[in-house]
Amino acid sequence: MTKIAMNDVLVRRALISVSDKTGLAELGRALARHKIEVLSTGGTAAALKAAGVTVIEVGTYTGFPEMLDGRVKTLHPKIHGGLLGRRDLAAHREQMDAHGILPIDLVVVNLYPFEATVAKGADFDETIENIDIGGPSLIRAAAKNHDFVAVVTDPADYADLIAALDAKNGATDLALRRRLAGAAYARTAAYDAAIGSWFAGQLGETYPKRLTVAGTLAQTLRYGENPHQSAALYTAEPARPGVARARQVQGKELSYNNINDTDAAFELVAEFAEPAIAIIKHANPCGVAISSGLADAWAKAFACDTVSAFGGIVAANRALDGATAKAITQIFVEVVIAPDADADALAVFAAKKNLRLLLTGALPDPAAPGLTVRSLAGGLLVQSRDAGRIARADLTTVSKRAPTVAETADLLFAWTVAKHVKSNAIVYAKGGATVGVGAGQMSRVDSARIAAMKAADQARAAGEAEPRTRGSVVASDAFFPFPDGLIACAEAGATAFIQPGGSMRDAEVIAAADARNCAMVTTGMRHFRH
Repeated sequence: MTKIAMNDVLVRRALISVSDKTGLAELGRALARHKIEVLSTGGTAAALKAAGVTVIEVGTYTGFPEMLDGRVKTLHPKIHGGLLGRRDLAAHREQMDAHGILPIDLVVVNLYPFEATVAKGADFDETIENIDIGGPSLIRAAAKNHDFVAVVTDPADYADLIAALDAKNGATDLALRRRLAGAAYARTAAYDAAIGSWFAGQLGETYPKRLTVAGTLAQTLRYGENPHQSAALYTAEPARPGVARARQVQGKELSYNNINDTDAAFELVAEFAEPAIAIIKHANPCGVAISSGLADAWAKAFACDTVSAFGGIVAANRALDGATAKAITQIFVEVVIAPDADADALAVFAAKKNLRLLLTGALPDPAAPGLTVRSLAGGLLVQSRDAGRIARADLTTVSKRAPTVAETADLLFAWTVAKHVKSNAIVYAKGGATVGVGAGQMSRVDSARIAAMKAADQARAAGEAEPRTRGSVVASDAFFPFPDGLIACAEAGATAFIQPGGSMRDAEVIAAADARNCAMVTTGMRHFRH
């Protein structure tokens, strides 16, 4: 008889029922190598037999046929008794013997593809049929009795299981069983969270009584926002193109701050139909531009703030080309993210080994519904994603002078950028590019002055005769509470304004615009971003 260590359990019998057949043949052959009896069902049994593994059908073992179109297969006392019976309790052993229940020492189950079914847009009935019942029951029973039963829910864990069996002559140790049990409960929790979220959507409940949030670990990070903080990145459903699911082509490991800033940059460029570049520093844009091509958009975006761009994050909403890549790599940037990159661009970036290049394959839909979640002491703060967008037809001219066609185009551009700037946000724009950005100030007039000051500094450094804000337009993410902010912008050379309106002093602000022959439009929508 094989000797095993204390708390090790010799695996004599396994139950396998999987929808994802990845690695199944290799696992089955490993079990056969250790002379482990395999119980299985349906397609899993057929796949194992095809791999040369001897299988006992569950129906043969229980003496009860699969029924109700497969809804009832493993829901049987001979299965669950074999999982839940404690081997160290004489009363349990006696009852199991009395009813012909054999111990099951290993359960390998992955669940019906509910999340994938929802993702492909299946109808209600098909989605309901992809809610697994027997699988979660098996998983939870095995995990509860992990002192004696190992449970595997992810093909990625097959290698660890096989290695343990090989190292221990067909046995599993308690540490492995306990780790797998924890992973199993996390999997069923995430599965139920997906079902609950889907049902809430079907019922039109944006904020159900119980909110369930689940994620899958993508990577642990070196540290968090600061070196003394730990951090990790999780992916969540529904899938959304972006940094969390991007393919990292090259470069160092992403940091917490890299990921946060890259997400902000990519969500911003996704707003534009035209080729666009956004340069982000500390989650705020320091340069954004649209143009007929990415290389020109980069030049215009970079010109906004050549100082802050150093060490920044660059996002593009088109496949990167060689010329754009060459221009970007003239300075040090931390991350570049885009839907794709051609061979020339890849070659250019490859010469910058530390530069992180992320390719997503697609752009996120800025108008797509969804929720954002923020933790706070003792709770979660949840809101719908800011998917608000404004078109020309939504603008109301409140000044005596209406904006010109060119001003209107720049106003809409500036408004879109302001949506992604920390409040209080002021954005000066001209010719489809930002020329000054004021972010995160406690006073809106301070944001206006800081943005104008930085624009003036850039102009002087470039040897230009006048500030770049001369002839620009301005977007304010919320209303001007006093005329002082507008006056500061007008003194910097702005000629047109876009803002939500709604201040008690709107009349004074509009009068200040009229006194300076400035055009002003209101949107009726604000874009606070904290």
